[in-house]
Amino acid sequence: MTALLTLDNVTKYYGDGDSTVKALDGISLTIERGEFVAIMGQSGSGKSTLMNILGCLDRPTDGTYHVRGTDVAVLEKDDLSSLRREVFGFVFQRYNLLANATALENVEIPAVYAGMSKEDRIVRADDLLVQLGLQGRQKNKPSQLSGGQQQRVAIARALMNNPSVILADEPTGALDSATGAEVMALLKKLYQEGRTVIVITHDENVAKHAKRIIRIQDGKIVGDTATKDVAPLSLTADENKNAHGANLVQEIAESVKIALRA
Repeated sequence: MTALLTLDNVTKYYGDGDSTVKALDGISLTIERGEFVAIMGQSGSGKSTLMNILGCLDRPTDGTYHVRGTDVAVLEKDDLSSLRREVFGFVFQRYNLLANATALENVEIPAVYAGMSKEDRIVRADDLLVQLGLQGRQKNKPSQLSGGQQQRVAIARALMNNPSVILADEPTGALDSATGAEVMALLKKLYQEGRTVIVITHDENVAKHAKRIIRIQDGKIVGDTATKDVAPLSLTADENKNAHGANLVQEIAESVKIALRA
């Protein structure tokens, strides 16, 4: 069976000549469907660069990266965006929520670009917020929510298009320890439901929740350890796509509205 994510001798350079910075130096890595992986490293180790490449937010300087067997280097910009939208859901340290949009509207955003109808978006976003313990908070704006609640909104947004992979970049970094533990419990639940979860962190307490820990230093993998544990309950099909349609005019209007708010 084809691996979900495969990097082969990936390098990433920034700058030219004497000012060249080698952020990644010959990274080879395979992540299978249904894994819970922590990528650990200190600031400047290259872990954020690796996350950007894994999430198709950036391209390697050299080497190859395959997502579900597809070489991302051969994809045009629109095809790459579609792949990123279908496969990945992103959770960030600072939540990245639109300040003047409600929790419900923030969660809807990925589905706007996926072409889901407004009615279906509202139903799904509301359902996700309720599942994540935010019943009654759907109309609240980020400033009316605690840090933990904002991160739950961000997780709901990441789940909106039903992605196979959740990429979480320091998801507990802005939270107190108790709230951080709650967020990690949510990510662990997603893993148990069959999603692939990749957490980028420098915190050993966060990494210990994962079933596999990859350590990166100076752009190189210096450790890759896995713990044997109970397998996920089920695997989410990679090809599970939203079949919901919306007419082009409505989609453009929604996109413009989101851009203006941002």
